[in-house]
Amino acid sequence: MASYKNLADDELLPLIKRELFSAIIGDVLDKMGYLHCFLPPRIRPLRDDMVLAGRAMPVLEVDLEPGGDGVRKPFGLMLEALDDLKTHEVYVAAGASATYALWGELMSTRAMKLGAAGAVMDGWARDTPGILRLGFPTFAHGSYAQDQGPRGEVRDFRIPLYLGGVSIRPGDLIYGDRDGVLVVPREAEVEALSR
Repeated sequence: MASYKNLADDELLPLIKRELFSAIIGDVLDKMGYLHCFLPPRIRPLRDDMVLAGRAMPVLEVDLEPGGDGVRKPFGLMLEALDDLKTHEVYVAAGASATYALWGELMSTRAMKLGAAGAVMDGWARDTPGILRLGFPTFAHGSYAQDQGPRGEVRDFRIPLYLGGVSIRPGDLIYGDRDGVLVVPREAEVEALSR
């Protein structure tokens, strides 16, 4: 077993993807007293072999009032949030109802160009064949083509979120595989990975 201590993310994250899996990370966190680290089980990889390890970049999504006044910026701050992704980050979107897609092929293409590690949605993804062709690790409720354009928007990003009883802060370690997605709090990371 490799040593995870004092490694930069360029080395650490590929090592985690190669050597660890969600169940063992979750078991260790339980033993450390971190009992609420798994995101809801409805958040699944678009393909079972997808694995992600990266740093959380939380994104707050909100629903729009049906038939609103029409005077607004389409998608809110979505493009700003997407363009602000850094290498090894995971776009983690939560807050909206599950009535439209929060992620798609064009967003995946841009995220890959920026070096992002993956995307995690408490909602749907669309353009699934394109995302699967790209091989971009995307975790969502599944696929559903309805667009968020007239239904929701990104209200803020790089802020702490609370999803399914789990706190997600910018920079927390996010790990996902076919058995689930979990958040490793920054303050627990070194000990959890060492164990």
